[in-house]
Amino acid sequence: MKHYYDTWIEEWCEDNGWTNLFIERYNNYWAFPPGAVMPEPIPSQVLSLIKQEKGFTFEEKIWSFLALICTIIAITSTYLLRCPMPLVIAFAFNAFTMARLEVEDAY
Repeated sequence: MKHYYDTWIEEWCEDNGWTNLFIERYNNYWAFPPGAVMPEPIPSQVLSLIKQEKGFTFEEKIWSFLALICTIIAITSTYLLRCPMPLVIAFAFNAFTMARLEVEDAY
C-alpha cells in the first residue's frame, strides 16, 4: 500500500535542499542531501513527520472506509442472523486492513 504521495516527499526535499529524489522500491525514498555526493535514504523520522502532517493517502482512506462498512454490515448481520460468524469475518478483514495500514520502518 502506498503510504506517501511522491509529491509530499518531493515537497520536503525541495524545502530542505535534497536533490534527485528517486524511489528504490515501494515506499523507500532516496535523495542527495545538501552538499553530498552519495544519495541517502530519507530519514524515517522525516517520513513519519510528513505522514502526521499530511494524513492518509486516498488508498488508505478507501481501506479504512471498507473496514468501517464491513464492520457495520457484520454487526447488523450478526444481530439479524443470531450468528457470530459475520463478526468473525469482519474481525479478520479488519486485522488484515490494520496490518496494511501499518507504516513499516525500512531501517
